[in-house]
Amino acid sequence: MNADASPARDQAAVDPVELTVSDVQAGFASGAFTSEALTQACLERIARHNPRYVALITMNEDALRDARAVDRRRAAGEALGPLAGVPVVVKDTMDMAGLPSTGGWRLLSARAGGIDLIPATDSPVVARLRAAGAVILGKTNVPILSATGSHASNSWAGVTLNAVVPDRLPGGSSAGTATAVAGSLAVLGLAEETGGSIQNPAAAQDLVGIKPSFALVPNTGVMPLAGSTRDVVGPIARCVRDAALTLDVLAGFTPEDPKTVAGIGCRPRGGYTSGLDATALRGKRLGLYGPGWRDQPLSPDAAALYRRAIGELQARGATVVADPFAGSGFAAIARPVAGTDYDPRGMECIPYDMDRYLKRMGSEAALGSFEAFVAAVAAEDPFAPQGVLALMPTLPAFNAGFADPLALPDLSGFIAAREAYLAVFAEVMARHRLDALVFPQMRSELPPLTGFDVVQETAVCEINIAGLPGVTVPAGYYASGAPFSLIFIGPMWSEATLLALAFDYEGATRHRRPPTLDM
Repeated sequence: MNADASPARDQAAVDPVELTVSDVQAGFASGAFTSEALTQACLERIARHNPRYVALITMNEDALRDARAVDRRRAAGEALGPLAGVPVVVKDTMDMAGLPSTGGWRLLSARAGGIDLIPATDSPVVARLRAAGAVILGKTNVPILSATGSHASNSWAGVTLNAVVPDRLPGGSSAGTATAVAGSLAVLGLAEETGGSIQNPAAAQDLVGIKPSFALVPNTGVMPLAGSTRDVVGPIARCVRDAALTLDVLAGFTPEDPKTVAGIGCRPRGGYTSGLDATALRGKRLGLYGPGWRDQPLSPDAAALYRRAIGELQARGATVVADPFAGSGFAAIARPVAGTDYDPRGMECIPYDMDRYLKRMGSEAALGSFEAFVAAVAAEDPFAPQGVLALMPTLPAFNAGFADPLALPDLSGFIAAREAYLAVFAEVMARHRLDALVFPQMRSELPPLTGFDVVQETAVCEINIAGLPGVTVPAGYYASGAPFSLIFIGPMWSEATLLALAFDYEGATRHRRPPTLDM
């Protein structure tokens, strides 16, 4: 280790627990600590707790060097943004030049006896974090190919535990990011969602998560499940303001991801923090969960916590509308696979998206095409009846896409579903003059870590297929200590409104409690 890469010395000890971005920047401004000292404190906390919680699986050996570079820029008087010098983590599936993207799979990890996929360049979201001066500590654990929204138990790196209730599911697939943020191993982190993988782990671990409108944030360079149709990248943080600050960095057009052209002109002037207001709920009309949205009831305990949350919203001046989707036909649009709650439409493009993802890694990557990927993982075929992606062959257009991954398959079924969802959503919102929806993020308490139960959410495939945004916010606890969370849902590009509503609720209720990590 050279001198430039040595640990921080002769600096005041820093306690990173529960620090917000505002706390961090205040510490930098006052001289209480440097980015190097804070980064070192996070690395020490990771060394202490990560062996048990398995949040991070690949460390950035340049983290301290990167922190010192930000400190030098600050000392030179350079104007820096709010994330400059802030320690963050990114999901394993997000390409970071020189570090492996393993997808949680032993077959794609040299450390587990497989092959390493080493990208030559950063994904746009990682590049944007770097450009903002954030210090990336490392990459976080996921289940194999991010194929579940409940856990990260089958990863080559081990089982990720929930930082709040270690004996309960951590939420997936961005389990490691949520555990790192909830456990104060980092200040904030990046997650990605195809079917609940931002909102589920955020809610499971008492955090704020932003599932953005589809195409607001680029997802090029992120190992896909449905990159062309459903995948979104968003932040997970301990408070609404930090999540909003991170979305400011992530959102926006890039030619690397042409579909982000759809979001041009849709970001708020002044950024996503500009509308945060402690009176945002006053006078708003909010639609409530009911069978018109999805004909699956809440558990008695979830219903009781939801009633309390509704009272809190009303106390802030909001008007609530019971089951506004009743009679709209919205619930009938879903086409879940038999025996599941999951509607995989849009995921038939995985061969096409994976082929493009692998080609982007560069000519030196171990796998350069979907065909090569299929050959490399043949021993554990993910699309076989017992594979982690066994749902994919149930989609009518999947086999054609599998046979010709260079062409997008027929997406007419997915497009029809998205159009139907958006049409009914717009009609209901207008008819009831709704500003947003507010649901319990889960229909029941988090299941145990071991066993076959999964997260029972309220609004995953509906908003994933429709492309709608959602913001989760802590809203209390079950008697067991498992978190209860709300999700605010709105029209496309309404993230600023949803964040404002969540900010008001967060500040008025202050439900979140810092967890205590076990050794």
